Amino acid sequence: MVFINGIKNNSVLWASVFAWFIAQSLKVIHTLVVDRHFNVWRFVGSGGMPSSHSSFVMGLCTAIGKLHGWDSALFALSLGMALIVMYDAAGVRRAVGKQAIILNKMIEDIHKKKEKKLTEQRLKELVGHTPVEVLAGAILGIIIGYLMV
Repeated sequence: MVFINGIKNNSVLWASVFAWFIAQSLKVIHTLVVDRHFNVWRFVGSGGMPSSHSSFVMGLCTAIGKLHGWDSALFALSLGMALIVMYDAAGVRRAVGKQAIILNKMIEDIHKKKEKKLTEQRLKELVGHTPVEVLAGAILGIIIGYLMV
């Protein structure tokens, strides 16, 4: 019971989760407005505007800084982790998405030339984030982390 109560009362955790939830909800709304169709899978999918990874880690970082002090080692650790996650989202994961687009096109071209059914599944193309998506997610996380703790 102590564990459950600890989780329920962990304001830092809930600020992070709420920042993630808002970011994922905004992805559904963004898809509805821009693409003009409702896609509930955007709620659990990666990539897109805003970055929920950035929202989560910056919500965590901000809540820790506010609760434990901006000069604490815990804040420094969380900020370091947040920067790594955001760099990864805009760098490595974005490159993976670009490579998936190219590979999917190559498979499609091979399929057309050989007129043979290929069994490979399309690779997921929306994996990473643009710098603007990361920045928007980070700002969202900072605001929610600051307001909730």
